[in-house]
Amino acid sequence: MNRLLSFKTSLAIACLAALPLAHAATMTKTEYKADKSRIDVDYKADMVTCSKLAGNTLDICVEEAKGKQKIARAELEYAHTNKTTDGNKLLVARAQAAYSIAREKCDDMAGNVKDVCITEAKAVETKALADAKLGMQIGEAHKDATAEKRDADFKVAAEKCDAMSGSSKDDCVAAAKLKFGKS
Repeated sequence: MNRLLSFKTSLAIACLAALPLAHAATMTKTEYKADKSRIDVDYKADMVTCSKLAGNTLDICVEEAKGKQKIARAELEYAHTNKTTDGNKLLVARAQAAYSIAREKCDDMAGNVKDVCITEAKAVETKALADAKLGMQIGEAHKDATAEKRDADFKVAAEKCDAMSGSSKDDCVAAAKLKFGKS
């Protein structure tokens, strides 16, 4: 039962880590390449450590190494691009890694306890993936709202230009189009 409690604790920590992310600072291409190489070196070192193990302990170690690499790559990509989509990919990577590790830990159990363990692991993954999907939808809604606001502001500016005539009206419309990204 103690193992089940530690399993639940590790899943809870993984869920907390998947909370929406603050915007990351972008990095230079040199930093990006260096960090990418570091991730690969760390992964190889983790796999060497795992090779000394046997049985399900080996399987768990391998899943942890793969999960660590997958998350590190997603974090790196997000830090490099600072795109919302990469932030969502990071959330997905964390959810999938946590599930893979939790599922492998369930292999040490038997019977109904194992079934419950697997079901709990899948439920945590499903919730984390749903949170990531919600983040994507919020990002899209924000983008749509920004476009709608810009369109409304352009309509106001264009309406103000209608009070003018001749070249001043043309200049006003051109300035409004330029300001609000209209062609």
